[in-house]
Amino acid sequence: MAGHTPGWDVAVVGLGAMGSAALYQLAKQGVRVLGIDQFTPPHDRGSTHGETRITRQAIGEGAAYVPLALRSNEIWRELEGETGERLLKQVGCLIIGRMDQATNGPIRTSFLATTKRAAEDYGISHEIHGADQIRARYPQFMPQDGEIGYFEPGGGYLDPERCVAAQLRRAQDFGADLHFGTNVLSLTGVGNGVQITTSQGIVHVSKVIVSAGPWAPELLGAPFDRLLSPSRQVMHWFPVAQDMTSAWANSPVFIWAPSADPKDFFYGFPSLPGSGSMKTAGEQYDEVTTPQTVTRAVDPAEPEAMYRAYLRGRLRGVGSESIKSLTCLYTVTPDSHFLIDWHPENDRILVVSPCSGHGFKHSAAVGEAAAQVIVEGQSQIDLSPFALSRFRWSHESCNCKAYS
Repeated sequence: MAGHTPGWDVAVVGLGAMGSAALYQLAKQGVRVLGIDQFTPPHDRGSTHGETRITRQAIGEGAAYVPLALRSNEIWRELEGETGERLLKQVGCLIIGRMDQATNGPIRTSFLATTKRAAEDYGISHEIHGADQIRARYPQFMPQDGEIGYFEPGGGYLDPERCVAAQLRRAQDFGADLHFGTNVLSLTGVGNGVQITTSQGIVHVSKVIVSAGPWAPELLGAPFDRLLSPSRQVMHWFPVAQDMTSAWANSPVFIWAPSADPKDFFYGFPSLPGSGSMKTAGEQYDEVTTPQTVTRAVDPAEPEAMYRAYLRGRLRGVGSESIKSLTCLYTVTPDSHFLIDWHPENDRILVVSPCSGHGFKHSAAVGEAAAQVIVEGQSQIDLSPFALSRFRWSHESCNCKAYS
């Protein structure tokens, strides 16, 4: 890629969930597009790995997400038809909590009630179960009296690595070029386009989509370096008891909010064939990190704390010592909602990155919408709730910085 390369109209920087989807959709529309990633995706350095990601249709984080979730499911099925891959497993999704419980955080306020209302508004099939019904139907769960369950048969999980790989492969089929192992050092507006300076040379394109996840704050500069906060997350795999193998193998995915504290939240998955384990995780956003300084290793005390705080007394047939634990990075906005908008200093740089920990289920449709914005000037799904203008920030120099 040395020297000036005029062969591409659009570049996508960062090829995880959102980037691979945008690249695929652009290439499918016949756009001459280049995908750039500093690693070889799918990889385990960002946000898009770890076997499984929950998908739902009625979205408790807000009604604006429902069209993205529904359209994403359609795209996953289209991709399955094109590739022969199995990407989406609709094993059902069970959300356990209290209907009148309102959190104090900026997101998931009245999570169960918002989910139920979205299901009703969009005609999404669902059921409401009391604690006794949950225990009878799913012996692996032990809800307290007073807790209820929202069950959505169309929910389930996605295979994130396989989804990314399938979209990148299809993008190449449609003519996209992929440059892996390539660091983007800066983005500079030049004439009617953008100059991308990389570790392998310089590229000139008309427009750029930046979907660089936790690397986006440093690359994009102000105001994104103040609005986007990478945080370390940990996923754990706990062993399943032999007498509960069937229950966990046939389990829905689950989300559990035991109290009104927004930090009091965990989720999990069925036991995958041959694994002998079930995956679970919580969330934390208090400690901001960077991709360069994050602690990738997991201290043994972390799965022990996870078991004591959440699994013990709630999940039946799960051992107390984890089989393995992995870290990933979420990039979070101040209100925990997406940020999809043009860079305030350059209307040829479209920022499509911060998922705030709940983005993978929407990523296929976000990629399609981003491609529509690039090609047609607007998307079919309303992206205005994710605009930069909802934040207050002082207008300073927004020079783009290193992505390395």
